[in-house]
Amino acid sequence: MQSIYTAAATSTGDGRSGHVRSVDGLVDTDLAAPTEMGGPGGAPNPEVFFAAGYAACFHSALRAAGKQLDIAVEDSAVTAEVSIGEREGGFQLAVVLNVELGGISREEAQRAAELAHTICPYSHATQGNIDVQLAVDVA
Repeated sequence: MQSIYTAAATSTGDGRSGHVRSVDGLVDTDLAAPTEMGGPGGAPNPEVFFAAGYAACFHSALRAAGKQLDIAVEDSAVTAEVSIGEREGGFQLAVVLNVELGGISREEAQRAAELAHTICPYSHATQGNIDVQLAVDVA
């Protein structure tokens, strides 16, 4: 792979209850483990950042897929639900990508979402590693 861009961030403190700062300073925030995991909540956690990144990346891929398929995907949104749970020896992630498309047929929406899933680098990185489900809704 020839790199186009590299993002970098540093975690300090106590991991999930520590602090993260991107090298460029655009992200600079305390973290808190969610209450569901025994933490205090009230601040972002790694899964929130993963969900935000995956949603934005997949949405860009969805728009690119629409162009390739000549399907209008301007009226669109993507919500990534990232879950964490225990597995033998550690923890595991699972993702549901809720894809909302308006003004097109269910078949067109499904085709665009499936193509986006092959384009998106987050989808590529998670393929075969975690469960990722596509949930497509048309308005």
